[in-house]
Amino acid sequence: MTTDARRIFGLETEYGVQHWNPQARPLSPEEVVRYLFRPVLEWGRSSNVFVRNGSRLYLDVGSHPEYATAECSTLDELIASDAAGDLMLLDLIARAEEAMAADGIGGRIYLYRNNADSSGSSYGSHENYLLRRRTEYRRLTEALVPFLVSRQILVGAGRVIPAGVWPEGEGRAHFAFSQRADFVQEGVSSSTTRSRPIINTRDEPHADASEYRRLHVIVGDTNLSEATTLLRFGATDLMLRMIEAGYPLGDHRVAHPTLAIRQISHDLTGTVRVNLREGTASALDLQDHYLSRARAFVASEGAHHDRVEDVLDLWGTVVDAVRSQDFGPIEETIDWAIKLKLLRGYRDRHGLDWDAPRLAQLDLAFHDIAPGRGLFPLLRERGGVRRVLPEGAARAAVDAAPPSTRATVRAEFIARARAAGMDYAVDWTTLKLTDHPIHAISTKDPFSTDAAPVDRLFERVG
Repeated sequence: MTTDARRIFGLETEYGVQHWNPQARPLSPEEVVRYLFRPVLEWGRSSNVFVRNGSRLYLDVGSHPEYATAECSTLDELIASDAAGDLMLLDLIARAEEAMAADGIGGRIYLYRNNADSSGSSYGSHENYLLRRRTEYRRLTEALVPFLVSRQILVGAGRVIPAGVWPEGEGRAHFAFSQRADFVQEGVSSSTTRSRPIINTRDEPHADASEYRRLHVIVGDTNLSEATTLLRFGATDLMLRMIEAGYPLGDHRVAHPTLAIRQISHDLTGTVRVNLREGTASALDLQDHYLSRARAFVASEGAHHDRVEDVLDLWGTVVDAVRSQDFGPIEETIDWAIKLKLLRGYRDRHGLDWDAPRLAQLDLAFHDIAPGRGLFPLLRERGGVRRVLPEGAARAAVDAAPPSTRATVRAEFIARARAAGMDYAVDWTTLKLTDHPIHAISTKDPFSTDAAPVDRLFERVG
């Protein structure tokens, strides 16, 4: 596979945090993250660090721990690097609870991979795709927004919606495809918090800006299932490749993206009609169309990554399941369907309506990342969720950077600097020893795995 045939992927995950203590006042999120990041501050002297696998761990606005995967050029690397973040944070939780106990503070820390809390706040799961600078960006975003608006029927995380939310503050409690959809305020914008667009246009390529730019998609739900992450990134990558190649996709521009994304999220049949610039379409119409185009594109142009057939098969399976309303074929692979099966089963057994507080509690517990406690981890441990990666892949990715990108060079630099007891500064494109700033290493080529500059630097200063 040539460099031009590869794409750099990255995923940023913001975690919700909560402290539970039945014996005393629970700590605020701000107090919890101070304990959580104490070991990070001890070795990294900052709450914003790059870790040993080349990824970035930091404290985001609103006391949300955030983990950004290292640069990945395969979907398997991405899934493994993302899962490694959960393991790192679980280790920090264990150490934080020990430190709290030493200070006489009991209780447990809960960390959630989700997008909404009970106070009405939302936090994100941001996708990054490297693009060639030659791609006409406005044309790309116009073609991509209809896909992203309807993509939630494939890869939404699912959410119990309280009464009075939809439509127009009058609806009954129900289950929806997406956690993020109700918080989206614009189609395309340079903001990430003030207006929460579907696509963020801020031009920060973290690479050679003359050659690359970065597509920053911030509308996605935080996923738990490896298969859902595979479909989310794999299908979006195929869409990008078709747009970049000028492959005919038709004009499906949505008249009101923020309204359409809500309409689609709240209709589990996938048939609600949303207004396009010309005519109307349902989520099933749009995804059927894009899937047929992707199949034809792959057939004519050849496979574009080693998971393309898996992605196409899963894409078709989900579309068929939504169309038939038989979710059985996706109840072990797709986040919203896994959750819906669990909640419907509990609801039916206990004769509950969707507005029952216990269902809201189970919805939240589904996203608890702790093994033996969180509902999704429990389902996975019991074989109720299909895996994509082999056992141990996530654990291996805690210590090893993706070998196909510059992340492996960054990880080597970090390991060498820490072993030598040298202070250093790292970002996505620069590696620098604090006491030797003149010898900084530039890593603007995200595909380069050449660690020779790191060897030469340490030979020079050793």
